[in-house]
Amino acid sequence: MGDGTAALFPFPEGWYFVASQHALAKGELLERQWLGQNIVAWSDDDGGVCVAESVCPHMGSALGPAVGGRVRKGCLVCPFHGFTYDIAGNCVATPYAPPPRSVRLNVYDTRVIQGLVFAWWSAAGRPPQWHLPEAPPVEEAWCDLEIRTVRFPGHVQEIAENSVDLAHLRHVHGYDNVQPVGSTTVDGSYLLARFDFVRHRPIAGFIDSVYRISAAAHVHGLGYSFVDVQEHSIGMDLRLWVLATPVDGTLVDLSLASQIREIRRPKRLIVGLGFLPPRFRTRVMNRLVVSAQMQDVQQDVVIWQRRQHRPNPRLSRSDGDIGRYRRYCRQFYPDDSVGEKG
Repeated sequence: MGDGTAALFPFPEGWYFVASQHALAKGELLERQWLGQNIVAWSDDDGGVCVAESVCPHMGSALGPAVGGRVRKGCLVCPFHGFTYDIAGNCVATPYAPPPRSVRLNVYDTRVIQGLVFAWWSAAGRPPQWHLPEAPPVEEAWCDLEIRTVRFPGHVQEIAENSVDLAHLRHVHGYDNVQPVGSTTVDGSYLLARFDFVRHRPIAGFIDSVYRISAAAHVHGLGYSFVDVQEHSIGMDLRLWVLATPVDGTLVDLSLASQIREIRRPKRLIVGLGFLPPRFRTRVMNRLVVSAQMQDVQQDVVIWQRRQHRPNPRLSRSDGDIGRYRRYCRQFYPDDSVGEKG
C-alpha cells in the first residue's frame, strides 16, 4: 500500500488460550471459534485435556454441544453416528462395529499452566516450535485465578507490543515515573521487558492511593504474556497473564487472568480492606486489581480497534524497544513477509 500501512497476517504461529480447566470440569464440552475455525475442548476423568477440530473425521458432522455432541466417560461422542474419541483423538468405539483405525480426530498439541489451557496453532501445520514455560510453583498462599475477557477488532501483535511501549503507559493510562529496568532481551521465542512505575488510584472519590510497582513482562509468542508484579508500598505480589487469541481474522479475545499472594502483613493500610481476614482480603484485592487492569484494557481497545498497522513506523527516541519487538515478531509468521500482506 502506498500510504505506509499494511495488513498483518491474522494468525501468527504460536500457543493460544482456549479455556480454563474449570470451564471443562464435570464432563462439559466446550465449543468456540478459535483462529478462524471451530474447535471443541473437553477433559477426561483423569484431568487430561483435548482440544480438537470440531469436525468428525467419519462423515464430517460438527461435534459441538449445539448439535448434540457430548462427553461420555471422558470421551467425545459424535452426535451423527456415535463414533467415540479419546483425548488423543483415537476412535475407540462405534455403536455397531469395531472402531476403524483409520478414523482419527484432528487434535492440537495442548499445554495446561495454572489451570489455563493452551493449544498450538501453525498455518504451515508445523509441530510446536517452542514450549511454554513451566507453571509457577503451586503454593496455598496464592488466591484463585480471576479471569476477565473482552472481544474487539484487533491483532495480537499490536496487543503484545504494549509490553515494550512504555510511552503509552504515561500518555494513555496516566502512570508516573515509568522507567525501563535494563534492556529488553530476546532469546528465540522469549522476550523479557522490565520496568518500574508509580500509579495513583482514587478511593471513594477523594483518597489518593499511591502504588509503587515493578513489573517483568515475560512474552512467549504473541498469544502468551506473563507479567510478574511486585507492589512495594503494600508488599503485594501479583501474577498476571495477558492472553490474546485471534477469533476469526478480525476479532480478538483478550483475557486477563490474575492472582495475588495472600497479603498477611501489609506494609501500609489498605483502605477499606484492613478489617478483613487475610484470605478474603486477598480475594477482594485480586478482583479490584483485575478490574483496574480491565479499565486500562478498555482504554487501549479504543485505540487498538481503530489502529492501522505501520510496517515502518517513524519512531522517536522515547519509543524505546519497539523496533526490537518488531524484529522479534518476524519469527511467528509463515514466510519472510514480516507478517504483512498487501
